[in-house]
Amino acid sequence: MIRDIIPDIHGQADKLTGLLGRLGYRETRGTWRHPDPGRSVVFLGDFIDRGPENARVLRIVRSMIDAGHAQAVMGNHELNAIHFHSRHSSSGAPLRAHSAKNLKQHARFLVEHPIGSAAAREAIDWMKSLPLWLEFPGFRAIHACWDARAMAEAERHLNHARLDDQAVEWSADPAHPLYRAVEVLAKGPEVPLPDGTTFTDKDGHVRGEIRVAWWKPEAHSWQDIAISVPDPEAQLPAGPLPGAIGFEPYPADAKPVFFGHYWLTGKIMLQAPNALCLDYSAGKDGPLVAYTFEEGATDLDLRNVTVG
Repeated sequence: MIRDIIPDIHGQADKLTGLLGRLGYRETRGTWRHPDPGRSVVFLGDFIDRGPENARVLRIVRSMIDAGHAQAVMGNHELNAIHFHSRHSSSGAPLRAHSAKNLKQHARFLVEHPIGSAAAREAIDWMKSLPLWLEFPGFRAIHACWDARAMAEAERHLNHARLDDQAVEWSADPAHPLYRAVEVLAKGPEVPLPDGTTFTDKDGHVRGEIRVAWWKPEAHSWQDIAISVPDPEAQLPAGPLPGAIGFEPYPADAKPVFFGHYWLTGKIMLQAPNALCLDYSAGKDGPLVAYTFEEGATDLDLRNVTVG
């Protein structure tokens, strides 16, 4: 069994079809399939927003899943979209505010799936069917962070790692324990910076928390542990971390884990011997990247990376 693992597509349909072609897939009988019947795709979520062809990406991905040629996990952009288009059962308010910031982030999707439209409802219903994680005999797949404690909490409220309507509402409520668990799994663990320190992220938003590199067991400074900070040396405090900061690194003896989410740039590299982020900013100007995992493999090898 061979699986091609593909991360955040963000509406870039041409990049997706180009990468599938390079991997040997061909569009036949209404979907993309590989001539090897034992080969399929695992998508790591974030199919929507940013790029110009959200609907086309969803058609490609969904057709492959429906035909048995792919599986997928939910990304944070799908989670955000579910909340944006869902309303609280009591108050009727959107679970994700229709603020100027959120409308801007979601704008590309809304062009093809206007609020309240049949197209939006149908797409959101499909997104709800996606699990937050997948585990295979030889590897694991998740959008942002494989965290055993968050998964244990999520499993108390979910059915096969999927959000039903009640869980959708709980996952948008900061007072509910499912909220924190889903945030970690779909968006990655975050910790507050000290003394009111802030930085400006790639989208121009001022933040007082940082995403942490959960795959690093030996991080000693804010610069070591931070991910997705444009200029860690200039934007983060100097000096060592203040003791425990509330997350557990991915175990060195665990199965290989593949994830996306973090908008990396530059040379493709392993985050740890058993952890590989495949998101190299395809949603903007970067390439769409895939890893080909063959059943029985025990080590990650960057020679199995294909750049679209």
